[in-house]
Amino acid sequence: MEQEYIITAFSENSIGLLNRITIIFTRRQVNIESLTVSQSSIQGVHKFTIVIKNTLEKVEKVTKQIEKLVEVLKAFYHTNDEIIQQELALYKVPTDALMKSNEIENLVRNSGARILEITPDYTVIEKTGYKTETQDLFLKLDAYGVTQFTRSGTVAVTKNPKELLTQYLKEIEKIK
Repeated sequence: MEQEYIITAFSENSIGLLNRITIIFTRRQVNIESLTVSQSSIQGVHKFTIVIKNTLEKVEKVTKQIEKLVEVLKAFYHTNDEIIQQELALYKVPTDALMKSNEIENLVRNSGARILEITPDYTVIEKTGYKTETQDLFLKLDAYGVTQFTRSGTVAVTKNPKELLTQYLKEIEKIK
């Protein structure tokens, strides 16, 4: 049965690695819902956060294929209940719409969003939350004429008290 999984892969910062990782998904005909890459909590190690919807069997295979890449230190997969995840969304609306209706101000306040910039032409609003929350705010603001909208990929941390890669590296050191 298909469900949403989050794959986290830890690697060295290497040119072309993102391309090689995405090819793994393409070959297996797995669509990537979201992809975010950033530095991790470990110096010199980068973290790929990849959201996919698929079967557990296919997720396991893709994760193993990612781990076979030379630059990848370790890859893990998680279900939504094993992680804490968020995304960031930016909305640009005409400032005159904001001034004409205090409903937008109430929407911003009630949704936990914040105003980043106000110019005579436009106002930029930021919202951090789950995809459903950022999409819901978009639908509400769109009634006032959203002129630009963008949403980041998912960022996530595990509910595990320690970083899984740190635990893995410590286990490897014990073996040596």
